[in-house]
Amino acid sequence: MSLTPSERSPAETRSRAKGKRSSVPVSAVKADHQANPQPDNNADRQADPIEIPQHISHVSITQLSEKLSAYLPASDLISVRDAFRFSDEMHLGQMRRSGEPYISHPIAVAEICADWKLDAQAIMAALLHDVMEDQDVKKEELLERFGAPVASLVDGLSKLEKIEFQSQIEAQAENFRKMLLAMARDVRVILVKLADRLHNMRTLSVMTPEKQRRIARETMEVYVPIAHRLGLNNIYRELQDLSFAHLYPLRYRTLAKAVKAARGNRREVVGKILDAVNSTLEAAGINAEVQGREKTLYGIYRKMQDKNLSFSQVLDVYGFRVVVNNFTESYYALGILHGLYKPMPGKFKDYIAMPKLNGYQSLHTTLIGPYGTPVEFQIRTHDMHHIAESGVAAHWLYKDEQVSLSDLQVRTHAWLQSLLDIQKQTGDSAEFLEHVKVDLFPDSVYVFTPKSKIIALSRGATALDFAYTIHTDIGDQTIAAKINHEPAPLRTELRSGDIVEIITSPNSRPTPNWLSYVRTGKARSAIRHYLRTSNLTESTELGRQLLSQSLTLLNLTPKLPEDIVEKLLFESGAKTLEELYADIGIGRRMSTLVARHILDLIEDEPSSIPFLQLLNENPTVTKLNPVLIYGCDGISVELANCCLPIPGDEIIGQLKRDQGLVVHTCDCPTGKRQLQKEPERWIDVAWGQELNRRFDCKITIFTTNERGALARVAAEIGDSDANIINVEMEGSSSDSLSQICFTIQVEGRKHLARLMRNVRHIIGVSKIMRGQI
Repeated sequence: MSLTPSERSPAETRSRAKGKRSSVPVSAVKADHQANPQPDNNADRQADPIEIPQHISHVSITQLSEKLSAYLPASDLISVRDAFRFSDEMHLGQMRRSGEPYISHPIAVAEICADWKLDAQAIMAALLHDVMEDQDVKKEELLERFGAPVASLVDGLSKLEKIEFQSQIEAQAENFRKMLLAMARDVRVILVKLADRLHNMRTLSVMTPEKQRRIARETMEVYVPIAHRLGLNNIYRELQDLSFAHLYPLRYRTLAKAVKAARGNRREVVGKILDAVNSTLEAAGINAEVQGREKTLYGIYRKMQDKNLSFSQVLDVYGFRVVVNNFTESYYALGILHGLYKPMPGKFKDYIAMPKLNGYQSLHTTLIGPYGTPVEFQIRTHDMHHIAESGVAAHWLYKDEQVSLSDLQVRTHAWLQSLLDIQKQTGDSAEFLEHVKVDLFPDSVYVFTPKSKIIALSRGATALDFAYTIHTDIGDQTIAAKINHEPAPLRTELRSGDIVEIITSPNSRPTPNWLSYVRTGKARSAIRHYLRTSNLTESTELGRQLLSQSLTLLNLTPKLPEDIVEKLLFESGAKTLEELYADIGIGRRMSTLVARHILDLIEDEPSSIPFLQLLNENPTVTKLNPVLIYGCDGISVELANCCLPIPGDEIIGQLKRDQGLVVHTCDCPTGKRQLQKEPERWIDVAWGQELNRRFDCKITIFTTNERGALARVAAEIGDSDANIINVEMEGSSSDSLSQICFTIQVEGRKHLARLMRNVRHIIGVSKIMRGQI
């Protein structure tokens, strides 16, 4: 279906002229742009301009047409042809680094999508997925020509090249956020994107080794888990092996050579097992397809690493798949195989009764085959096999809503919906991507509600994660949990088969320490959202103080002109100045960077120059007033647990992302290490005058090991007007000295000194010191 210039319409000729503007020089040619997360458009393009003959982009889509004609009606083929013609016009003269016309890439992506039998709209989006970025085609033009669904798909696939970001990490996170949210609205977005990434990975060898490693690492960290989460096992395995090959080329080649050698050595064993299994199943009346399969190189490599094995010790390089006709035959075949070879204890998994998070269903068992070799078998039906290989591509979420959803569709829909929930509660793109990555774990545990409903969670999930999985309001109001009808801490990790019951109270609210023991993205984003919004006033005031300090350092007054404020809000993406202050107060933005940006805006605006206090008019910058700490500042200000500062200590503050201001003592070893790593995040703080609370402090006391010693010390602490929060003792009955660590509450440093003098006078106390050994 290739087109000659004479076949092109006047509208297409106009489009071709538009496309030529940026496609004639190869300096504007893109080799593999989708694999590049940076906002720099030229990162993947060749540098020297070369005139490229027009006939080079003469590419055929005959193979694509043959695949599509097998399942699409003729009317849809006409629409696909129109999309191809438009894409061909837009990419005229554009070349991949491999030397092929660039249009060959969209065609290859469309062919991968056709293998999954995606609909015409998805095929058209695959052909057009680069035109918005490369040729500056507007969404409105695609909307007018190809309709709203195709325009939305292409928009979801296009990166945010026109927006300036503070860092490459921020740009990458925002691109992924946009893509994942588009996927949540229409799963076809990620399917086309995965096809795009797959073709780019297949042709990655033309890139520089450094870029190969970067793109492969990104693929392994984001796209491989997404493919697995959606049940696209074929793509999952291929992307995994391709990433492995580019990340560790020497290891890949060495392992491939070893597997090839082992393939010949083990051919006899594999043949013997195949014959035995086929004949046994046939004798039992089961018509099954039995296939020998070789484990992926990356799967073998991970097993060698995880279990610290050499290749010769990895015995189960080969496995077998048994595909039967129905559900009942799956378990019947399992019994027959267990009669043929001895099963290995603890190596049986029933993913039919309890499917994986991505909908995968099979029976897994490992048997001791001939010559004592462990052999893994997977037993499934034909429908299960189809879903295991194609995942969500086997059943469309966006088709007729009247059709009942399969279990896989329900699970996928729930996960996609959770992405939207996380987005609503997340402050920025980096945080969103962090939460989503947490939920891309391939392993899972299966627990039960008290009403016997099965809930699948990421491995390592806790009882609190379970509460947030049920509902955000349940999580926020959780006060306790019961696991298998016994009280258990909220931080308890769940195991498959646990029965979990959550106890709530309308007065319960999330606390910052909950973040330390939740594992799922939904729970983390919900807790952070609550902490952020419940203390908005405190965060806003803290951010106002910090920005005022940074502006003073640059000889700027904190009262800014209205036009500068408008520009600042527009370029920062904040809706109001209070929102910007709040972001600074919780550590999401650095006050020094915001102040520097304000200075740049003022210098670029001639009308604002009189507003700037020039250095020669004010040569000395007044020493900044430190931020005052009163002790009851709420969640926006936290006293560090590592040193537990109390009034009277010299202190310094650290701005931590999403935690606000964390106060350390000036001699805190942890604080000193972090100060060296990120000095720009530290500010001067001081104690306020009106302190109306007591402060936690730890003291360690060494006393003779005799009856009544602890009671005497505790009584003296109470007489010194201090509260005891916790007591820990070390030492056995044979030791002459006991070490007692108290966590107490005092008013300040003077109060602590008076208490320590009183305790030191107790008979039997040999030493007392602040802190815990």
